[in-house]
Amino acid sequence: MPDETTLDRAVDVASVYVHAPFCVRRCFYCDFAVKVRPSGGPEPWLDAVAAELEAVAREGLFVPTAALDTLYVGGGTPSLLGPDAMDSLGELIGRSRLGAPSLEWTAEANPESFTADVAAAWRAAGVNRLSFGVQSFHPAALSWMGRLHGPEGARSAIRTARAAGFDNLSVDLIFGLPSHLDRSWRADLEAVLALDVDHVSLYGLTVEERTPLGRAVREGRAPPVDEEQYREEYLLASDMLVSEGFEHYEVSNFARPGRASRHNAAYWDGRPYLGLGNGAHSFAPPLRRWNLRDWDAYARAVAQGTVPEEGRETVEAGAARLERIWLALRTASGIGVAALAGAARDRVARWIQDGLAAETRGTVRLTAEGWLLLDRLAIELDDLLGGPTAA
Repeated sequence: MPDETTLDRAVDVASVYVHAPFCVRRCFYCDFAVKVRPSGGPEPWLDAVAAELEAVAREGLFVPTAALDTLYVGGGTPSLLGPDAMDSLGELIGRSRLGAPSLEWTAEANPESFTADVAAAWRAAGVNRLSFGVQSFHPAALSWMGRLHGPEGARSAIRTARAAGFDNLSVDLIFGLPSHLDRSWRADLEAVLALDVDHVSLYGLTVEERTPLGRAVREGRAPPVDEEQYREEYLLASDMLVSEGFEHYEVSNFARPGRASRHNAAYWDGRPYLGLGNGAHSFAPPLRRWNLRDWDAYARAVAQGTVPEEGRETVEAGAARLERIWLALRTASGIGVAALAGAARDRVARWIQDGLAAETRGTVRLTAEGWLLLDRLAIELDDLLGGPTAA
């Protein structure tokens, strides 16, 4: 149950995330807040989001601004919701909030459910950025993961998007897959480069306890992630994408100049945001809260007119400092040298000497090698800047 943590005023948010949880089936490695639903229209989802938005408005805590800067529809598989879902969502959010010329409206899609009708309707609704869950172009790897599209599916989806007028396209790839699949990571990177997309997000395979993959690893039916392979594939991706003109602007993300995700930047910069849907998080410093993860429990809660909150916390000063350090180090913005002194400055100098960081024009940012050690390095620096183990 939520605790009594509250804010004493409403907080304007310029970035909104909406979770669309439905998937035809759950991927082998997936630990996201999804609901397996092979068919059905968008109405239950739209009704639930509308009810939550009304409940949030009654609460008067998180208030979407008159003109949003970013709207992100993630999943799950939003493209399963069909052609009309984004226009209906736009009406729910409020067209007056979606009228800024600079609005970045992203929707995720999987190749097998992204049709010409979906593309045309989403573009007409105002969606102007697409993120495709491609993951690989290797047939055996796609089958092992439980993906429903083949290698040609991604290429077809990109062509369909461009034909509908989309010119800001992102692709997700996953690395660190088991070696017995004989998947060539280099070939996958070459394939995504051939698509000439604007943005690439990398996700390293992780073994989550509650997933089918987690059970398989525990039972010895699947190998654990090979850490050296993980490292080598991450560094290869960074080298190849940067050499082709992408900016490695965040630990997992690469963009053509001017195509970095502005929605994700709101998270990394620590700005307030509102999350709608099961499992979604909201943040209004110092308050963070999260919704019920299970779709059915979430839908029941909003149908009863309540905010579907599962928990909340106040981010105290020490935790907030560590978060700021971690978020700064995970992006190319890095940390200003002026913020460092004494032992902290010496530690960063050692990172630079070891190839884990670089200093440019008064800013220290991690290298790709350093990003592989992000959590450890953030804790090191926090300890020296006043963390619990600082002298």
